[in-house]
Amino acid sequence: MKPVFPYATLLGDVVCDVVSVRVDGKPLPYTKVSSAERVVALHQSGRAEWEEAVLDLRAILPEDELESGPWQDTTCLAVLTGKSTNTRTTAHLRRAPDGSRTGSITLIRAAHLRRATLSLLVVATVDEVPGRLVGSDEQDWYVDLEEATPVRQREIEIVEIDFRDGPHEWLHQYKESPWIVETSGDMPTVYLNTTSVEGLLEILGGRGGNPTEKVLREMTTSQIAQDAWTAMFHSAAGDLDTDEDGTPVMPTGWREAVLRSMLPDVLPGRQLTDALYEINERREKGFGWSELQTGIQYAAGRRAQTTKKLTHAVRAVDRLERSDD
Repeated sequence: MKPVFPYATLLGDVVCDVVSVRVDGKPLPYTKVSSAERVVALHQSGRAEWEEAVLDLRAILPEDELESGPWQDTTCLAVLTGKSTNTRTTAHLRRAPDGSRTGSITLIRAAHLRRATLSLLVVATVDEVPGRLVGSDEQDWYVDLEEATPVRQREIEIVEIDFRDGPHEWLHQYKESPWIVETSGDMPTVYLNTTSVEGLLEILGGRGGNPTEKVLREMTTSQIAQDAWTAMFHSAAGDLDTDEDGTPVMPTGWREAVLRSMLPDVLPGRQLTDALYEINERREKGFGWSELQTGIQYAAGRRAQTTKKLTHAVRAVDRLERSDD
């Protein structure tokens, strides 16, 4: 879901590319950088132990719009973040003779664990207020420290944010919800509410704890996973393209992975193409769609391992009761 700002923002596209990478001063093989996937793979870069990687960047901004618009003191920023270590690095991109914005940003290996996110932001003074976000590249890059192949992993992004007073206004209406699954973007995102249930995120992020905490963590993560699988299926099945004769076309990316994984459980016994056609028919014509919800719930529960985790929880509670006796 794209946020709406109460001031003028850029309509034109903002695009960032990684043009080259140096690891401890040595060029990274071009096969480790994928512009299509927008991923840099640093594992097996040729150096078993390395300290820093420098990413050379080039950004294209809608210059005509910037010149004629109400923005002043426009700045183009590259931002490298690591959620697991709460690391944030920024770099200014300067205007080049050809009109593009170029610069470099450094990733320190010791400051990141598995993956870093590279974003491009355009900030400016608007209505005499400096530092306002007026544009960004809609698709981030990922810098993966553990992958040898630059493939965009089809995983779920986890974002911890305050639903009540946080920066995403569209989340304010869900301030009492502990989490929300959002599937409109390039990667599904689970937003965890930092203010709805006190202490919940500490338990979810923990690795140990007493038996009660472990049970709570298991069941909560299972419920989040089931909600995510359900939302992803509805998103993938809800907007299928069709070819010239009306046959539904399998989507790409994570939506394809979700449909291929869940359709055999949602419509057992069907070939994949037949199941995709039936899903599309039921959704468009309105018959039989409600009957599918049981199968969707079952398929999502299997992938979230709900039965397995519930079994562990019941046994843990039973052991606790026996120990109390």
